[in-house]
This record gives sequence, C-alpha cells and structure tokens, in this order.
Amino acid sequence: MDEFTGFPVSALDFYDDLEVDNTRSFWEQHKATYAEAVRAPMTALVAALEPEFGEAKVFRPYRDVRFAKDKTPYKTHQGAFVAAGPSTGWYVEISARGTRVGAGFYEASGPRLAAIRAGMAHDLHGPRLEELLAGLERQGFEISGDQLKTSPRGYAADHPRIGLLRHKQLFAGKPYGFGSEAIGEELLEQVRTDWRSLRPLVEWIADHGDRAE
Repeated sequence: MDEFTGFPVSALDFYDDLEVDNTRSFWEQHKATYAEAVRAPMTALVAALEPEFGEAKVFRPYRDVRFAKDKTPYKTHQGAFVAAGPSTGWYVEISARGTRVGAGFYEASGPRLAAIRAGMAHDLHGPRLEELLAGLERQGFEISGDQLKTSPRGYAADHPRIGLLRHKQLFAGKPYGFGSEAIGEELLEQVRTDWRSLRPLVEWIADHGDRAE
C-alpha cells in the first residue's frame, strides 16, 4: 500500500468537471484520473488511519438511481467510512468543494433509535451527550442530521432535551475546504486529530445503540 501523500489538485478538477458533465461518456474518458487522483489517495489515507480507528469502507462511485428523480449515474464526491456500530462511525470525503470529516450515526432501526433516544432522555447520559456536542461545536464542528418536526412518541414537547430527541440522524462535521493544507499530506494528521476529538461521540452513540432490545 502506498503512503498517503495528499490528493492532487486534479482530484478537485475531476469533480468540478463531473458536476458539469455527469455522464457515462465523461466517466469512461476520465476513469483513470478518478482511480489515480481520487480513489488511490483515499485508500492510502484510510489505510494510514486503520491501526487506530479500524478498517474503512471506501464507497463505490456509482449512485443508486432506481428510486431517485436525479438519474445522474455518478456521485460527485468520494467518501470513506469506518464503522463502530450499525451506520455509526467516522467519515472523510473529498469533492469539488475540498475535503471534510464527520462522525455520528446516519440511520438507525426502530429499536436502535429508541435505545439512543433513551440515552438522550436519561438524566445522566443525556447531559453528557449535550456536553460532548457543545465541545465539538467549540472546536468548529457543525451538528446536524434529519429531525422529526414533532416530538417522538413517548416524549413530551417540553422535555429539556427535545431538540436532541427529535433527531433521526446525528452527526458532527467539519469542512476543510480546498487549500493546500486541506488536500496535501498534512490532511492525514488533521483527520486523525479530528477523528480523535469525535471518538467520544461515536462511542456514546455506539454504546447506547447497542442497548437496543
């Protein structure tokens, strides 16, 4: 496995062009650029992080368009994900807008989501999660994720953590942009540092999700 030496600028150019011409003909003409400028560096990046965080899945570039209104065939970003539980873990991505990292949970089954919400509602574990999220916001992370418009079943609208309880997804993300430090070899240690900061959030979600009955 080659060492991570950064993403070349041609990776950003590739996604700039793909957003304009998301067609199979464009892909066939530029798939070597994708392989060399995007996929190979991403694979090297997550391989360097694997001893500390675990093996990553480097996602395929093809979109599932079976039920989508948008029928463009290719993703306009390359992501990789390290799982710490079902749909729970760390994420890194490159696109035309540069690189970004994140962590959290992206979906949850009914029982698993119920267990996570029980942790959010708990008098000890809920405030701990609030502290984790507030700390991440102070470090420049944005907290996001799809939410219910109303209160989840079984929880009062005036619950002190109703904002958390409405979440169907919960993740913290940080964009790095497309400067030299965001795509160069320095990216490895930046991702490592931020994934370490995100570990308590990942562990909180994984621990409470695993309590599903």
